[in-house]
Amino acid sequence: QVQLVESGGGLVQPGGSLKLSCAASTNIFSLYTVGWYRRAPGKQRELVANAMSEGNTIYADSVKGRFTISRDNIKNTLYLQMNNLKPEDTAVYYCNAKHHLFGHGDYWGQGTQVTVSS
Repeated sequence: QVQLVESGGGLVQPGGSLKLSCAASTNIFSLYTVGWYRRAPGKQRELVANAMSEGNTIYADSVKGRFTISRDNIKNTLYLQMNNLKPEDTAVYYCNAKHHLFGHGDYWGQGTQVTVSS
């Protein structure tokens, strides 16, 4: 199976930046769609950003222009650069990898807490 481990979360001031990392146990980027989701207090899990193996990216409207998803295929690591953070960005952030073939794997990390507060 694929193991995903997030890191980089923490407490930041509004307007600040964080870079989240998701280390995968194996090279997954050729066959998996990878992305970031978050669950804010009192809200359902939502997609933040996805990156397909071809390089296409999708962003939630709420983070478009502020967040950037990227990946390092050699290091098997997914990143989320988060700029101009807002209090409403406070959430547990999860990385995810979905195999292109149905039934071949849908993997999640344990999450990393991001808190945006003054």
